[in-house]
Amino acid sequence: MITGLQGIIQGGVSVKDFSAVTKLSDAESKIILDEFIKNDIGTKENNSYLFEDGDKLKTAIFLLEKGYSIDEISVALEWRDFEGLTAEILSEKNFAVMKNMMLTKPRMEIDVVGIRLGIAILIDCKHWKRYSSSALSTAVKKQIERTKQYVEKTPGAIAVPVIVTLYQDKIDFIENVPIVPIFQFASFIDEFYGNIDKMNTIGTD
Repeated sequence: MITGLQGIIQGGVSVKDFSAVTKLSDAESKIILDEFIKNDIGTKENNSYLFEDGDKLKTAIFLLEKGYSIDEISVALEWRDFEGLTAEILSEKNFAVMKNMMLTKPRMEIDVVGIRLGIAILIDCKHWKRYSSSALSTAVKKQIERTKQYVEKTPGAIAVPVIVTLYQDKIDFIENVPIVPIFQFASFIDEFYGNIDKMNTIGTD
């Protein structure tokens, strides 16, 4: 299944395409592709398997839950897979979503922005293998700065900085900024508005 991660390409792939990328036999490729479909990863049309932005990371989370090694899985993942799934979860929860928003003076990039009910969630996606608490603290400080700049340039905005990680095992807080493991991100969003008073909310004075 981990080998199959490499074969998840946005758009449509045939068993032959998948086999060429993963170096698996056609028979093994078909078994893995059908297993993906069975677990709501991708869709099948005629002889093509169709994958969307975020499906690769969805597969990675499925494999993590099955007990596969994080280190092996991470090799097959790219930044955009991670951002793609984060954005997709927000879309499914009826947020307006923007990826890779650039701010200028100073130049800063926000990985994913989700807006709903007048509140923006500004997300920094951290695809780290291992990290120290000092590295997380630095990431939080930078995200707070980005959020302040976003609010400054967006009249009337209220925004909450959030860090989403691949390897964390539980939701944590640094300076009231939530550090959310990707596999808990959907439930975090479900409870977001009920817990907003516990978070670092930044608005224009």
